[in-house]
Amino acid sequence: MKKPIVVGVVDTQASRAALAWAMNRAARRKLPVLLVHAVDSRWLDESAHSSEVTKAAANELLSKTAAYAGELEPSVQVKTVLFPGSPGQALRKQSKGASMVVIGTGHNWPGGPVADRALQIAAVAQGPVAVVGEQNMTERRGIVVGADGSEESTQAVSFAAAEADRDNQDLTVVHAVPAPPLIHRAMPAADVAEDILEEERIVLAETVAGLAENYPDLIVHQVLVSNNEPAEALTEAAANATMLVLGSRGRGSFKRLLMGSTAHTVLRSLPCPTVITRVRRAKLTG
Repeated sequence: MKKPIVVGVVDTQASRAALAWAMNRAARRKLPVLLVHAVDSRWLDESAHSSEVTKAAANELLSKTAAYAGELEPSVQVKTVLFPGSPGQALRKQSKGASMVVIGTGHNWPGGPVADRALQIAAVAQGPVAVVGEQNMTERRGIVVGADGSEESTQAVSFAAAEADRDNQDLTVVHAVPAPPLIHRAMPAADVAEDILEEERIVLAETVAGLAENYPDLIVHQVLVSNNEPAEALTEAAANATMLVLGSRGRGSFKRLLMGSTAHTVLRSLPCPTVITRVRRAKLTG
């Protein structure tokens, strides 16, 4: 059975834009779509009337959204789920059998700003999570992915390569090397600086190694950006892209915290539909 694309539904224009993106993807991939709306009882009063009114409104939203989805892509099978709980809980549960979770941007997403909510969902989801804005998608080309040599970014590159190959897009792999701390900026020797850059070129080359064998027709561009913050470099590189792909976290003394400061910053100024991938490790037994 084909895994559906799960779409988080709220009553906003941003959510409808995310739905349109998901439906287009579902039609191209020949996948079903599952629309999920969550009603968190913690924010309701305890009266039975209030509960029934809220549930009726939620069901109406799902019904209207499903009808709109059918108008967008009549060939795609659409189902709905009303979940009693938080959006994070709902999407975490539904992600277990999904090919992807899709949510829209917008600061009125229940539970906080979309960057925070998206990272919370990506932290617990069983697969990739796409955050979609209201950008005009016409005349966009190429898929951009961030790389830094970590296991998470290597998986992101693999995901992005498969996407680019399937959709006949070029793949741009961006490795951004931040400027050294101020305490090290006292005119470092040119050969030392070049040694550092050469090490990062090797990291970038190793990250894309094997793509040519797996995707012989895929055009891959390697971009090493120095003296720049990764989020800024990725946002600029993806300004006219069809998709940006990020690993859940990268290198760094704290693994960029739980889900990555780079992903968080990018999501706050979303340049294009952005997918966050996540490494799932098998549990050791015995």
